[in-house]
Amino acid sequence: MIKVRNLKKEFIQGQERTEVLKNVDLNVEEGEFVAIMGPSGSGKSTLLQLLGGLDIPTEGDILINQNHLSNMTEKERTIFRRKYIGFIFQNYQLLPTLNVKENIAFPLHADGSLTKEKNQMILELLDAVGLKGLGRKHVNLLSGGQQQRVAIARALVNNPSVLLADEPTGNLDRNKAEEILGLISRFNRESNQTVIMVTHDIFAAGFADRIILFKDGVIDQVISRKEDDYAKYVANFMA
Repeated sequence: MIKVRNLKKEFIQGQERTEVLKNVDLNVEEGEFVAIMGPSGSGKSTLLQLLGGLDIPTEGDILINQNHLSNMTEKERTIFRRKYIGFIFQNYQLLPTLNVKENIAFPLHADGSLTKEKNQMILELLDAVGLKGLGRKHVNLLSGGQQQRVAIARALVNNPSVLLADEPTGNLDRNKAEEILGLISRFNRESNQTVIMVTHDIFAAGFADRIILFKDGVIDQVISRKEDDYAKYVANFMA
């Protein structure tokens, strides 16, 4: 599903060159739920941006369903994101002047695909994420957990092959976080969507099939949540 080969990313400010990712190789299978963890500045969020086509690597290649993101123009990457990638952000990035339904439908306006079928899908998504009957409510009147549910529905409205989540529960308490993670896991299982989630939270990472630990721009370790000592290992790694 996703192949990353010899991925490098550098940022240059004046005379200073910072290498954020260093020769990263990664495979993610279709329908897999992967959590990426690591200290701040380790490169995990940069990797997520590259996977979503929001930025381009300095070197290396990213293939998603045999599509080479690195060879695309900016316009081609934009079209690719609309069709195949869904994003969930920590700060929700909702439009406060729009209501719940309008926020979910917003990605559909970009390519003129807001059909009757899509309108029905939005209603079904509202029900699926626990917001039935709230479609006309403005998002700034919702709780944090409800706003994140809107963000999830918006990310899923195009039925993307890949769901990218950047600290999706970072602003939520444990109970709300568990609800959101349960939703993401449910769509992962039922729709066979590939999920890649960046998180600092061991509890959140426990929902994933694999945990990829980043350190200083490289993959330090890959472990399965089924391993008995994974929580202890990750805790020591993040300390």
